[in-house]
Amino acid sequence: MHAHGCLYIVAAPSGAGKTSLVRALIESTPGVEVSVSHTTRAPRPGEVDGVHYHFVDVARFEALIAAGRFLEHARVFDHYYGTTREAVAARLAAGCDVILEIDWQGARQVRAALPGSEGVFILPPSVEALRTRLTGRGQDAPALVERRMRDAVAEMSHHAEFDYLVINDDFATALGELRAILIAHRQRHAAQRVRHAALLEALLSGGGAGG
Repeated sequence: MHAHGCLYIVAAPSGAGKTSLVRALIESTPGVEVSVSHTTRAPRPGEVDGVHYHFVDVARFEALIAAGRFLEHARVFDHYYGTTREAVAARLAAGCDVILEIDWQGARQVRAALPGSEGVFILPPSVEALRTRLTGRGQDAPALVERRMRDAVAEMSHHAEFDYLVINDDFATALGELRAILIAHRQRHAAQRVRHAALLEALLSGGGAGG
């Protein structure tokens, strides 16, 4: 019998390094994966359908909304993003920890639907570092970078709605802190009681009568 997995909501302003941190966490920590979201935006260079996102058109996305298939969905930067209920529920039931990389709007929807989820907000170490990271991508026009800087301030204003804050100054340190959140949560009594039921039974029986 598996302990039920935990759902982690990871949010951050664009350019805070969320995607890189989550990718490194997945690669270095067994039993945790990222839920693949649906989006109506076009794939960026190197992105693969079904791996990075499920890329769908607006009509298909709105049909999924109407059918009640999304755990959360939002319109961000003129495109829809959403996470289906079935995908998350199946992985949690299998005992896997699941990470949702979403914004504060989606986080509110998920917390309302699944109160047991944990929220982690990642912040850049400074405004200057955030701007450098956004500009350093080299894929976006200056006007879009400025728009994302403005949106970043609005996004960061919701940090208090999350359970944990991680400052991504030194990458290795931030990764260690993110991993520590998952590992500590896995040691919670309810989860350990399921994982180690046989051990607890043996320990409490003392192997029979004894003094």
